[in-house]
Amino acid sequence: MVSEPVPRPLESAVWAALADVPDPEIPTVSVVDLGVVHRVEAERGRIRVELLPTFVGCPAVEAMRRGVEERLAGMAAQVEVVTTFRVPWTSDRITAEGRERLRGSGFAPPVKAVTADSAPALLPLLPSAICPHCGSHRTTLENAFGPTLCRSIHHCSDCRQPFEQFKTV
Repeated sequence: MVSEPVPRPLESAVWAALADVPDPEIPTVSVVDLGVVHRVEAERGRIRVELLPTFVGCPAVEAMRRGVEERLAGMAAQVEVVTTFRVPWTSDRITAEGRERLRGSGFAPPVKAVTADSAPALLPLLPSAICPHCGSHRTTLENAFGPTLCRSIHHCSDCRQPFEQFKTV
C-alpha cells in the first residue's frame, strides 16, 4: 500500500498564505483559485514557488510574482518566485471557489474543456457564455479578444449587460 506524502507545516503555511494573494486584474480571486500556482517547495529556510502564466506574455505575471514575494516575505530566509512553462496552464485549473468568485465579480467562468465522455472542444470560443449578472444563456460573443488574451467579451440579450468570460484553454 502506497501512502500519500504528509504535507510539511511550512509548505501548508505557504499554500495558505498564497490563498491571500489576489490576482492583479481581478482582486476577488486569488492566484491559488486561478490555478496559476504550480508548485511550492518549502524547507530549511527556503521557499520556492512556481507560477504558470495563463498565456505567454501575460501582463499580470510580474505583478503576481511581486505579490507572492511580498506575501511570503519573512516566512523564510530565502523566497524565490519563478514562472514556468514546463506545464501549460489550462482553465480547468481554476478551482470551484475561483469560478464562483469570478461569477460574483461579473466574469463568466470558462466552460470545462474536457469531460469524462467527450473530446476537447476544437474551438472553445464558439459556445455562448452564461451571463454572470442574470444567469441567462441568451448571450453572444461580441469580441474574442478582450482586454487580455485570456478573456473574451460577451453581451447578454436578457439583461443587456456586457461581460467578460475567461476563455477555455
